[in-house]
Amino acid sequence: MSETINTPVDYQVDGKAFQGHLLHRRGATPSRGLLMAPNFFGVTERALDQAEQLLDEHSVIFLFDPFGVEGRPQTPEQAMAAMGALREDNDALRARLAEALAVLTREAGALGVPADRLAAFGFCFGGACVLELARSGADLRAFVSFHGLLDTPRPAAGPIKGAVLVLNGADDPMVSDESLVAFKKEMDAVDADWQLTHFGGAVHSFTAPNADMPGRAMYDAKVARRAFAAMDDLFDEVFG
Repeated sequence: MSETINTPVDYQVDGKAFQGHLLHRRGATPSRGLLMAPNFFGVTERALDQAEQLLDEHSVIFLFDPFGVEGRPQTPEQAMAAMGALREDNDALRARLAEALAVLTREAGALGVPADRLAAFGFCFGGACVLELARSGADLRAFVSFHGLLDTPRPAAGPIKGAVLVLNGADDPMVSDESLVAFKKEMDAVDADWQLTHFGGAVHSFTAPNADMPGRAMYDAKVARRAFAAMDDLFDEVFG
């Protein structure tokens, strides 16, 4: 495996400082750019490790910074509060996502990736972020949510421009039956190209090896493998 280049990238949104990370393989000629939205802790060593594990010779990955360099949570309580505040301010969330996408477009472009060969994926809160990016009308090939929240204060009002894949634990206590019904209606109303896969017996955070809260948030290696394979399959389809 060739060396991974991990470059911190500073940017601003509404006068606030953010720092994401651009990852690619040394010597590779990538053909796709991927925006990765992390869980509610934001940019952490664990998120960077996950990005590196998912990186391949075809890809550039930009790890999105949802909270800014001065607002990174240090405890689960801080993470919940930061996530809740940002979910309540949908304008701010979408502005941060749009700027992160602009950074990916620019930085991946400098490595030879065309602006029309981009996609996004995210985990937990990051999955919700990716769905907000889709709802905002971002012109990406695909949007993939792993155990993400589905509810939104601003349902899609116009066309969703890429394929949407939601990978959901069938027993996730954070995803209500009502939100599943509303999500289907929302996607159908805008004639989206969407898929929703339920993994039987899985709960929240099934891709996170450190998740260990039975009945609520638990790692499931088998489900994680199947979910990542589903994302890989979709990316192979939309990127050709």
